[in-house]
Amino acid sequence: MKGQNKEKLRALSPDSSSNPFDVLTEEVVLKILDYLDNDEYPSARKSFSLTCKTFYFIESGHRKTIKPLRAELLPRTLHRYPFVSHLDLSLCPCVDDSTLNMISSTWKATLHSINLSRSRFFTNVGLSSLFVNCSGLVEVDLSNGTELTDLAASAIAEAKNLERLRLARCKLITDMGIGCIAVGCRKLRLLCLKWCLRVGDLGVELIALKCKGIRSLDLSYLPITEKCVKSVLQLQHLEDLVLEGCHGIDDDGLSTLEQSCKSLKMLNLSNCQNVTHTGLSSLTNGAQQLQQLILAYGSVVSLKLPKVTSDVAKCLHTFSKLQSIKLDGCLITSSGIKALASLHASIKELSFSKCLGVTDEGLSFLVQSHKELRKLDITCCRKIKYMSIDSITNSCTSLTSLRMESCSLVPKEAFILIGARCSCLEELDATDNEIDDEGLKSISRCSKLSILKLGICSNISDEGLANVGSYCSMLTELDLYRSMAISDAGIAAVADGCPALEMINIAYNGKVTDNSLISLSKCLMLKALEIRGCPGVSSIGLSAIAVGCKQLTVLDIKKCFNINDNGMLPLAQFSQNLKQINLSYCSVTDVGLVALASLNRLQNMTILHLAGLTPNGLAAALLACRGLTKVKLHASFKPLLPQSFLKYMEARGCVFHWRDKAFQKEMDPKGWKLHFGRSTEVP
Repeated sequence: MKGQNKEKLRALSPDSSSNPFDVLTEEVVLKILDYLDNDEYPSARKSFSLTCKTFYFIESGHRKTIKPLRAELLPRTLHRYPFVSHLDLSLCPCVDDSTLNMISSTWKATLHSINLSRSRFFTNVGLSSLFVNCSGLVEVDLSNGTELTDLAASAIAEAKNLERLRLARCKLITDMGIGCIAVGCRKLRLLCLKWCLRVGDLGVELIALKCKGIRSLDLSYLPITEKCVKSVLQLQHLEDLVLEGCHGIDDDGLSTLEQSCKSLKMLNLSNCQNVTHTGLSSLTNGAQQLQQLILAYGSVVSLKLPKVTSDVAKCLHTFSKLQSIKLDGCLITSSGIKALASLHASIKELSFSKCLGVTDEGLSFLVQSHKELRKLDITCCRKIKYMSIDSITNSCTSLTSLRMESCSLVPKEAFILIGARCSCLEELDATDNEIDDEGLKSISRCSKLSILKLGICSNISDEGLANVGSYCSMLTELDLYRSMAISDAGIAAVADGCPALEMINIAYNGKVTDNSLISLSKCLMLKALEIRGCPGVSSIGLSAIAVGCKQLTVLDIKKCFNINDNGMLPLAQFSQNLKQINLSYCSVTDVGLVALASLNRLQNMTILHLAGLTPNGLAAALLACRGLTKVKLHASFKPLLPQSFLKYMEARGCVFHWRDKAFQKEMDPKGWKLHFGRSTEVP
C-alpha cells in the first residue's frame, strides 16, 4: 500500500526524483494538511503548497473548502481545486448568473454546500443551473436575498437532496414559492424563514405537511397564527422552534392546540407580546424533551399576580430535562423568582439581562436551589448588592460564565468572592462596576479565564492587570474601555502573560502610549484591536502592531490624531488579513488611504472627518480597493463624487452609508455615564 502511495506521489510531481520529501507517504502528507486546515493557520496551506510541486498538486486535490476574496478570482480557483465540496461566497458581493453557471459545471459532482448570504445580482436562472447540475447540494444559505422572488424559490425546489436552507430576509418570496420548496425539497432538516414577511400560515403548513424530517424551524417575525403552529407541532422530529416576534400568535389561538411536539428541545418565544403563561402552557404541553426556553422581551413572565406565578411554575415543573431559561428584558417579581427556584430540573443556564424586579433576596433564594448553574447573566440588574454575589459564589461554585455589566451597587469586596470560590470561571463581564485591584487579584486565580470585560472600571490599575497577566494565560478577549487608570505597564503585563490574546479594547485611555502597542505586537494571535480616543498613540506604535500582529482583522483607530500616513504604509504591507478599519478623525491623507487599497481582504471602512482627504484621493482609493462591501462617509463628499463613480461602486457590491455628523473633537466626558444610566452629580 505504501509503495502504491509513493507511486501516486511520483505521478503527481514531475520532479519527484529529486524531491527530498519523496520519502513521505501520501497518508502522512494528507495528515499534515488536515492539521493545517483550520483558522489558526490561514496562510499555512499556501506556504505548504509552495514547498514543492508534489505538495502543490496534493494540496490542490485535498482542499474541500473554499472562501474566495472576490468573485473574479473564481475561474482560477475552479481550475486549481477540482474537488471542492463547501463553497463560501460571503466575501463576494457580486455573484451573477454566469458565475453560478461556471460553479455548477465545474463542481457538479462534488459541491455539497454554498453560502450566498452576502451575494447579489444572481437570479432564478443562475440558481436553476446550480440546483439542476449540483444534485449533491445539501446546504444552501440565501439569506439577505431581498430581490429573490418565487421564481428563485421554484429553482430551489430542484435541489431534491437539500437538507439545510436559510432564506432569512428574502422578503419577496411568498407562500407560493415556499410551497414549491416544500414539494421539491422533501429531505429538509433545517429551514430558516426569518423576516420572510410575505410567508404566512399557508406556506408554513405546506412545509409541515411535505417536509416531515424537519428538525430546526425558524419562523421569526412571520405574519402567522396558531393555524400553522398546529401543523408544525405535528412534526415528529422537530427539535428547535423559533417563533420570535410572531405577533399574530396569541393565547386564544394557542388554547386550541391539543398537544405540543414531543421531540421539541428548544423553544424561542422572544418578543411574542400576545403570549402569556396560558399560551406557553398550551404550546409546551407534552414537550417532555424541552431543554432550552427563551422568553426574552415578551409578556410571558410579566408576573403581576400571584396566581400567574403559580401557573408558570406548574407549566415549567413538567420539564425535567430543562437546562436553559432566558428571560431577558422581562418583569420578574419575587413570586416569579420563587417559582423558578422550585423547578426540579437541573438548570445550567439562567439569563436575567435587563430584567426589572431582580433583588438580592430573590436571586439568593434562586441560586441556592440551582447549584449546578454554569452560566448566569444578570446584566443591568441594578438592585443587587453584596448579598447576591455572596450567594451566587457560595452556591454555584462550578460557574463558567458570569455577566454582570452595570450592577453598580455591588461593592468592590464582592469581587474577591468570585475569584476565591469560582475557580472554573471562563468568562466574566464586570463592565461599569466597582471592581478594584484586590478584586482583580482574586479573579486572576481563575486560570481558565478566557474572556474578561472591565470597561468603565475606574478603580482598577496596572497592579490589578499585572495579576491577570501573571495567572490568566488562556485569556483571549480583554475589554478595558475607559478604564482610565490603566497605562503601558498594565498592558505590557497582559501582553507578556497572555500569548493567546485575540481581542483587546483600550479605547479612551489617556495613559496608553505607543509602548502599549509595541508590547501588544508580541501577541501573534491578535485579531481585533480598538484604540480609539487614545491621543498618546501614533504611527510608531501602529507600525509595530502591523509588523507583529499579522492575523489582525479589525482595527479601530478613531480619534487617534497622531496616526498619519506613516502608520498606513506598514498596515498595507503586513496586515494582509485586515477586513475592517475605522480611520475617522485621524491625520491620514489621500496617500495613506490609497496605500490601504492594496489590502485584498479589506471589506469595511469608516472614513469620517479626515482633514487631509480629497474627493479625488477618496475615489482613487475606493476604486483600487476591490473587495469593499461597506463604506461610511461624511455626507459632504456625496455631491463631490461623480454619480457614475457611485453607481459603479454600488454595481460592484459596495454599499455607501452617508453620515452628517458635525466634527466632534472630544466626547462629552459625562456622555458615557448618561448612556449607562449613571450620574455622578449630587442632587
